[in-house]
Amino acid sequence: MRQPACARAKKRYCTALAQSASTMSDGLDPLSRARIVLVATSHPGNVGAAARAMHTMGLSRLVLVAPRRFPDAEAVARATGATAVLETARVVATLDEALDGAVLSVGMSARRREFAGRVLAVRDAAQEAIAIAPRGDVAFVFGSEISGLSNDELARCTIVATIPANPAYASLNLAAAVQVAAYELRVAATGGTVWRAPRFAPATADEIAALHAHGEKTLVAMRLLDPAMPKRLLPRLRRLFARAGLEKEEVNILRGFLARIDQFVGRRER
Repeated sequence: MRQPACARAKKRYCTALAQSASTMSDGLDPLSRARIVLVATSHPGNVGAAARAMHTMGLSRLVLVAPRRFPDAEAVARATGATAVLETARVVATLDEALDGAVLSVGMSARRREFAGRVLAVRDAAQEAIAIAPRGDVAFVFGSEISGLSNDELARCTIVATIPANPAYASLNLAAAVQVAAYELRVAATGGTVWRAPRFAPATADEIAALHAHGEKTLVAMRLLDPAMPKRLLPRLRRLFARAGLEKEEVNILRGFLARIDQFVGRRER
């Protein structure tokens, strides 16, 4: 008697894990092990937009299952600089071919399914996929633009993932859904590191003290500060300078402002 599709998927997953358990990580970028699988896409523009979404997140392996039109000029136009993803895309006839050799397959679905099995948020699914990627390929599977994955197609996947969107309107454009999944894969693989602004030399304590003294002198000259009754102005200024974490160049700029004010105040007094 033939096993149900969900049982076959589970068996395939366990077999792949057992075969790869003794294999050490080969040092590859885990994102190079990730496949994006699009099933029965009807509009080539969505294929191109999905390729662009992948490329922005460092994914390159696209598998198309029975696309209506591919290759297509509109797909190239929508890829906008990510045509290399389209040029290396694999076109297969069935989902089983697309998943061949994968140790983990994640079926994306926004709709509730009665027999979905294990369901994760896309962020958790991406973290699991990146964790297992050193053992073999992982695949994120997306259905057609009109109806998504069928129950039978979803049953061929190891787990189901969903994007926790607005419950009243959870439907995303295909390329948008690919973008979210690709982003989560990248964050899981890289830790979400981002570029840093350059750091400049901080002002020293004596430079800040000199700024404070200069400011006090200028405020007195402008008659904004009575040295006999300073109240809390000077302590607050000192606290402001300390909290700001001033850089050397910033202190120089402020000293320049004060020097220019000193000139105008001196002219007025003369």
